[in-house]
Amino acid sequence: MNKEVKYAYPALVFGVIAVSTAAILVKTSLAPAAIIAAYRMFFTVLILGIPTMVYHRKEFQGFAKSAYIYSALAGIFLALHFITWFESLKYTSVASSVVLVNLHPLFSMLGVYILFKERVTKLGLIGALLALIGSSIIGFGDFKGGGQAIFGDLLAIFGAVFVTGYWLVGQSIRKRLSILPYTFLVYSSSVIVLFAYNLLFQNKLFPYENREWLIYFALAIFPTIFGHTVFNWAIRYVNATTVSVTILAEPIGASILAYIFLHEAVSWTQIIGILIIFTGISIYFKYK
Repeated sequence: MNKEVKYAYPALVFGVIAVSTAAILVKTSLAPAAIIAAYRMFFTVLILGIPTMVYHRKEFQGFAKSAYIYSALAGIFLALHFITWFESLKYTSVASSVVLVNLHPLFSMLGVYILFKERVTKLGLIGALLALIGSSIIGFGDFKGGGQAIFGDLLAIFGAVFVTGYWLVGQSIRKRLSILPYTFLVYSSSVIVLFAYNLLFQNKLFPYENREWLIYFALAIFPTIFGHTVFNWAIRYVNATTVSVTILAEPIGASILAYIFLHEAVSWTQIIGILIIFTGISIYFKYK
């Protein structure tokens, strides 16, 4: 195991902790889902743009056309993921939404096999499925009934499909691009799609209260720069399925934060689910 791969695993754990803040921040915002996503990515691009231009400006001149195309495609997938997942949080609970959006390891396993011919061992697959089961148990008692909740659940599933595309493209292109130029291109294309979507559906871009701008900024710092950017660094050394399985731990942090700030109860079934997730992820990493 080389040094970069060795560092990738603790980086993934750090990233999971960071992305766990996303659901609670989105849930507390009063703005439309697409506005939240747009400003989240806009502030991210502003923050990352300075070091990218200072240290990596010349790299852009050497990029092949395909690098720009694939990076833009990843950004489109990311934008669609944010739109569908954030919107789902308006219709269903944090736990239900996070559980369904975290079905992406199933899509990732299929994708890495079709695109990269990478297989998961039987024990690794068992570990991943255990983690999925644990994730489902966390949200089992929290699924709401009714049409609105079903609509929110479907949006969360679409969010899982889109984020899978995002990670698969990342696995393909990140080996050729440095982390800051790659994420700058991805996040910039995501911003364009998100603002175009908001203009198309006539979502007001401003004014918003000061608390909303703080939420957007916090989303840029914690789940995006400390979360997604860390995952994008790690995906150069591990595959999309490994990133996806690791992110299955997100419902743990999201449920804890929802309990603290939104008073959404943590039940014994959720505690059991947490233990199963830990067991499944441990088995996956040992035997994948």
